[in-house]
Amino acid sequence: MNRALIGLFSLLCLFPGLAVAAPQVSVRTALLNGDKALVGGTVTLQIDVLVDTWFTSPPQLPKLSLNGAVVTPPSGEALHLTEKAAGTTLFGLRFNYQITPLEAQVYDIPALSIRVNPGQSQQPVTVSTSAQHFSAAQPAGATAGQASLIARQVELSQTLVKSHDPLRVGDTVTRQIQTRATGAQTMLIPAPPFAEVQGLTRYVQPPSVHPLDDGRGGVIGGAREDAVVYKVSEEGRFRLPAVDMKWWGAADGQAQTASVPEVVFEAKGTAGYQAPFSMAEDLRALRHNAQVNIARHWLVIVAVLIIGAGLVYFGRTWSRTFWNRWQQRREQRRHAWLNSSEYAWQLTRQQLAAQPLRLDGLYLWVRRSSGRVDLQSFLGSRERPLLKRLQQCLQNQYGNARPDAVEAPAALLDDLQTVHRQHAPRSLPQYALKPLNPTSTHEVFDENARHATVE
Repeated sequence: MNRALIGLFSLLCLFPGLAVAAPQVSVRTALLNGDKALVGGTVTLQIDVLVDTWFTSPPQLPKLSLNGAVVTPPSGEALHLTEKAAGTTLFGLRFNYQITPLEAQVYDIPALSIRVNPGQSQQPVTVSTSAQHFSAAQPAGATAGQASLIARQVELSQTLVKSHDPLRVGDTVTRQIQTRATGAQTMLIPAPPFAEVQGLTRYVQPPSVHPLDDGRGGVIGGAREDAVVYKVSEEGRFRLPAVDMKWWGAADGQAQTASVPEVVFEAKGTAGYQAPFSMAEDLRALRHNAQVNIARHWLVIVAVLIIGAGLVYFGRTWSRTFWNRWQQRREQRRHAWLNSSEYAWQLTRQQLAAQPLRLDGLYLWVRRSSGRVDLQSFLGSRERPLLKRLQQCLQNQYGNARPDAVEAPAALLDDLQTVHRQHAPRSLPQYALKPLNPTSTHEVFDENARHATVE
């Protein structure tokens, strides 16, 4: 009984050790097509990362670079693997580096460190691949130093597009050639040759390249589309020669040729529209003797605009200051005019000529021109008849009695004009001395007369 309890206790103690056992991580490397690598071909470095649990995050692969070769890193999609080894099920991911040698030499691929995050592991695990080597050879019949198209299959097709049918002089013909290369790098697909033809003007268009997709996110090759536009410059029968493209098989390295047949067409008559200038002559002139002529008046206009813009930009502060000062001076002159005796005199003339009669302007003029506050002290004894006439005019305007003969305010205005001229301010010459006695004898006499009248 005791022995059974001891055995059971030992098994229970082994369970925690089993729970925290480190997961198994392994890496496997293979070099595809490394034994028959060709310059311009593709060598695949295949890396399999295997674990016996699962991946908590994708493995982190390093960047690979080789001198004399173009290396395409693995895409975001990886091939999932499930294998059994020694009774253990392993789960893995497969990654591929695409290596394109550009020179005939030996390439050494160093060991790569891969960071893996397996399930049930407390920390990441780093594994290393084995170093690989391969040698690239020049394809048979290829020219050294030139890129060679190495592929599993190459297909050429062409399309001919006419601007008008039948063709006439001035019309255009567009020849499009499509190249599909399976198992080749897109950037290594050469451009097809487009020959020059007598009677046609050639315009080569920019190419369009894109990778070939296998439908699952993988790249299986490349495609290229080239086009050339021929403009018919004379009548006749024209022949576009066949296009041949040489390539080498990736499996056996044998040279092969893909081609499209020649194209024959005829142009008769003249198109209804003719260009007002010769495009060929203009292009030749621009290429050999490019000159730019600008009229002199345009230079003057541009210079004036630039100077004007500079004055506006740098003179904003000055102009704003000048405008503010001008506004202040204008307001000061207006304020001085409204407070002047001349303004009061104009107001007096308007009010004496209006109906009903008003005298507030007259008293304002008296106060501003002489400093007096009433008509009696302003007119004095010498102008006593004028004072009586003013009093009579006020009585006629605002009194109850309405006499038959009423003096017109215009007559009083003429007499007041004489008094205005006597009291008008006289400008002194510059640097002149002020009067010794500011109060004139006439004002003293008027003041004495006013006091006598009051007494």
